[in-house]
Amino acid sequence: MLIVHHLGISQSDRIVWLCEELAIQYKLIRYSRDPETNFAPKEYKALHPFGTAPVITDGDVVLGESGAIIEYIIGKYGNGRFTVSVDKPNFADYLYWFHFANATLMASSMVDLAVNGLGGAGDNPHIRTLCARSDLAFDLIDKRLSDVKYFAGDEFTAADIIMLFPLTTMRVFLKRDIAGYPHLLAFLQRIGERPAYQRAMKLADPDLDLAPLLH
Repeated sequence: MLIVHHLGISQSDRIVWLCEELAIQYKLIRYSRDPETNFAPKEYKALHPFGTAPVITDGDVVLGESGAIIEYIIGKYGNGRFTVSVDKPNFADYLYWFHFANATLMASSMVDLAVNGLGGAGDNPHIRTLCARSDLAFDLIDKRLSDVKYFAGDEFTAADIIMLFPLTTMRVFLKRDIAGYPHLLAFLQRIGERPAYQRAMKLADPDLDLAPLLH
């Protein structure tokens, strides 16, 4: 049976959301963060050699990494739903934004998080250049969403599912004012109205106030 191991307020909320969108059978196991470190508890770290969220188990399969898990679930249980086929003109757009989420946006956010924890970039030009990538990413996102409703085009896809965490839940850890991104805000409002997203977040993080993260 497909089991989603969800670490509270983490990237694994994407996987719960995907399962709700697909309306497939799965078991959800929730884990609370270690109260001292705010990282995953030892029982979560024991699930996978890398020890970070998300993780799924499916029979003998133990799989980490958001993108890999999303592709696995869609391929095995979703009949290819929420993907874009290679013959479609927006296939490249789908691929780009699907991979942009963790390869660029999450990577730049983690740099910002580390720099903030160390007291800021200071006068180091290399660190300032790295930190500027987040601003560039958000500018690019807002520009994209000024042209289309969803990241791959006019239809909702897995690219939207994987992109959402760094735009919303990540802001619990890394504060960012998005008031200057009207097209991103409109996108977040559309996502927030999706019944499957609402169900998923109530299951995954029932105590998390979504309102400030969707505005």
